[in-house]
Amino acid sequence: MKTTFFLCIAAVILAGCASAPVQRPAPVVKAPSSQPHYSKGGGYYLDDGPGENPPSDIASIPDAIPRNESLIAACNRPYTAMGKTYYPETRLKPYRSTGVASWYGRRYNGQKTSSGETYDMYAMTAAHPTLPIPSYAKVTNLSNGKCVIVKINDRGPFRSDRLIDLSYTAAYKLGLLKNGSTKVEVRSILPGERGEEDASSLYLQLGAFSDRGHAQHFLDIHRTQLEGFSPEIVGAGGLYRVHVGPYASKTEASNAAGKIAQLIDITPVITAQ
Repeated sequence: MKTTFFLCIAAVILAGCASAPVQRPAPVVKAPSSQPHYSKGGGYYLDDGPGENPPSDIASIPDAIPRNESLIAACNRPYTAMGKTYYPETRLKPYRSTGVASWYGRRYNGQKTSSGETYDMYAMTAAHPTLPIPSYAKVTNLSNGKCVIVKINDRGPFRSDRLIDLSYTAAYKLGLLKNGSTKVEVRSILPGERGEEDASSLYLQLGAFSDRGHAQHFLDIHRTQLEGFSPEIVGAGGLYRVHVGPYASKTEASNAAGKIAQLIDITPVITAQ
């Protein structure tokens, strides 16, 4: 699961090698304490979850605040985990991807992260295989529209079907603790970008229904025509919306809206989430 601070130490030792990408042996990866135990449902780990005395106001824990921080060179060098070599970014630049998010909690609470910081399951942090350490990212739960901002200070997850590993609190605020994992969008936040939501969470709403069954019926009717747009149902406040996205700009969203209008004779509404 985690290649913790030992990866950074290994990177320093191997830094003098200027030939092929760093190939790390597997002490960290093979160690039983570093291996995740996946469950078929519920939490990400069989023995994971909240601590004995969790804060009573987890939902009010603030998001991470993006700051200008120097990147840790030793943590952004190529490394190998579970038989695969990863090449982290060595500078801050735009990043946007969708995939499955998972989380880790008390099992690793108090241990060192790849950055050298102590993992705090109640802080707004996350692990990513290649985003720079340290850096910041906005994570959006695509099933409910909830979003958080986290600090990337650790490496992982190392399963091909996982995009990011969230702290317990970040997962709680996104509403993904029950399922253990869910589809999210991860977007890097560059210096000075905090608060610029209009460029990061634009969707096209195709319909809104008070009954999920009606939303599903609408989706089933138009699914073939909208195959390239990956429409989804998002439920919030007793209202079920069928939407597509996200889009990086209003221009991009408008262009997509025009194409959809021609396909299903519906005028999509641009919404920000």
